[in-house]
Amino acid sequence: MIGARARRLVRLALKSLWAHRLRSLLTALGMVFGVGAVVAMLAVGEGASRDAQQQFLRLGSRNIIVRSVKPPESTSASATRSFVVAYGLELSDVEVVRATVPHLARTAARRDIPSDLWNGARKHRGSVFGVETSYREVTNLELARGRFLTDDDARTKKNVCVLGAAAAEALFPASDPLVGSVRVGGDYYGVVGVAARRGTAPASGAGASGEEDSAVFVPLAAALERFSPLIRVQTSGSRSAERVELHQLIAEVSGTEQVTAAARALRTLLEQRHPKGDVNVVVPLELLEEAARTKRRFTMVLAFIAGVSLLVGGIGIMNIMLANVTERTREIGIRRALGARRRDVVLQFLAETIVLATVGGAIGLGLGVGLPFAITKAFDTPTAVTASSLVMALLVSAATGIVFGLYPASRAAALDPVEALRHD
Repeated sequence: MIGARARRLVRLALKSLWAHRLRSLLTALGMVFGVGAVVAMLAVGEGASRDAQQQFLRLGSRNIIVRSVKPPESTSASATRSFVVAYGLELSDVEVVRATVPHLARTAARRDIPSDLWNGARKHRGSVFGVETSYREVTNLELARGRFLTDDDARTKKNVCVLGAAAAEALFPASDPLVGSVRVGGDYYGVVGVAARRGTAPASGAGASGEEDSAVFVPLAAALERFSPLIRVQTSGSRSAERVELHQLIAEVSGTEQVTAAARALRTLLEQRHPKGDVNVVVPLELLEEAARTKRRFTMVLAFIAGVSLLVGGIGIMNIMLANVTERTREIGIRRALGARRRDVVLQFLAETIVLATVGGAIGLGLGVGLPFAITKAFDTPTAVTASSLVMALLVSAATGIVFGLYPASRAAALDPVEALRHD
């Protein structure tokens, strides 16, 4: 009985709106663009949030990353003076960290040597990364082909390497890298594996800005033996050298719940050993938590903007329904004279506003799904349309119809039947 009555109300509402279809369409456009904008903005925010979270997760939610950071240069140094700046992690730091910091499951040290990579006449500007064999597991580095460095490679200091994806493409565009070698300076390194493409990551973490894609990985013991710890830096009017033993240390904690305690102990230890602040500690789990807080704030801003958009659409619906009440005053009087109750009149006009808002919202959903796709294609920006955002947008549009339809409906029901029949 209730279902049949509801269907009848919807049919009457559609018939009434169709009688003034152009006006109804123009009124619904407010809801169309409002809902479409809401869905599109939520998709952009969700896409950006997911992209950031994936990058942080790639660094490892249980990892703590320590990077060597060059301290500020002394202002008293002459601009033309040659000098050596020693800073950053040392091999002794790694041993102390492993012995004293609690909850560490494993660690992986890395040394970076900017260098030209050669394969015959082909040259690629990249870096040599001297890494420990645990580096692959700690950093979640995946291999596209071949194998990673082994303990035997590290013990014998073999001249073997694993190529980053970009380095492999540049040096071996038409040949198999696994049967070739890469020359760095005067040494040749046989290629035993090719890493999968890493892409970009936050600048404070491992694999920053795709650096691993343009690198070759060699055993850390071989890098320490064959490459000087001095890195020469030359700028206009000055020459200098930087002495860095290790550029990065990644410590994997045994459990996520121990990350905070381990990070606190590691920071305290490094503050004591490096009082000049030449190391930086980054905890991806903290970055993830900050990203989640940023997403919540961004969602609140989007909700406010969405509220304004839907408010404009709702005011348009209220305006047109008030005009409808005035135009249909005589119709209302006839219905009341034939026995219709005030509740029936309220339900009739409320059904029209709900249908108008819901239809506009449904069309807006299509617009909201299409806009993120266009944004991704045009600006290469990640977007993600979720089912929850679509359902929420449709429910909010229907709720807008109810809220902004109550006043016109109650005003129609409050008309005196006799006065309504006399209305011209």
